[in-house]
Amino acid sequence: MKNLRRFLSEHKHFYLLILLLPVLIWFKYLEMTLIPKYIIHTTLDDHIPFVKEFVVPYLLWFPYIAYGVLYTGVHSREDFCKLIIFLGGGMSVAYLVCMIFPNAQDLRPSITQNDPFSVLVKLIYATDTPTNVCPSVHVINAIAVNAALQHSGAFAVKKYRKPCSHTLTILICLSTVFIKQHSIVDVGWGIFAAALFYLWLYVFPNRKNKNGPLHNRKPHSVQIKE
Repeated sequence: MKNLRRFLSEHKHFYLLILLLPVLIWFKYLEMTLIPKYIIHTTLDDHIPFVKEFVVPYLLWFPYIAYGVLYTGVHSREDFCKLIIFLGGGMSVAYLVCMIFPNAQDLRPSITQNDPFSVLVKLIYATDTPTNVCPSVHVINAIAVNAALQHSGAFAVKKYRKPCSHTLTILICLSTVFIKQHSIVDVGWGIFAAALFYLWLYVFPNRKNKNGPLHNRKPHSVQIKE
């Protein structure tokens, strides 16, 4: 307990995690009260096979999110704050869309096998309703963590880390459609929502820093030929 207190006293920004609690409560409220009016289903979804083995990267999403939060929180307050904004903002946008366009999906197959992969998929189906699916929070949050890690100086020390994070993020996004938790439409809108936050948090600030204020720019040297 003393170690935890010491850690929090040295990393007070971890208290920002409290800001995510209302967002999680908001999600639970929508799950319990929202009645879907729109079914997200395309012809392309019917051509995507059900691959039960993809339940593994789907479930890896949970430790991946936790790892990203802890890693950035320990190594960089700035990276951590950006990630919390990305996670909280991304989920808020997703839930706001679900309130305006209450949605659900009807893609789940009937699973009769009892192998470990099938059991895990059935457990997910039993605990997570097929509602409030578009845009996919699984996709938004995976991209949020990957973005934070890709821009972390400490994370880049080991060369294998960045490609591993990229690969896991891609597998997580693919898993949502291969285990029939989401339509390809949910993934597309999840990527779009994540892209907006990525531009806001990483791309635009970097451009401003590179350009800098006009009065701080060094004048170009001019040579005058006689």
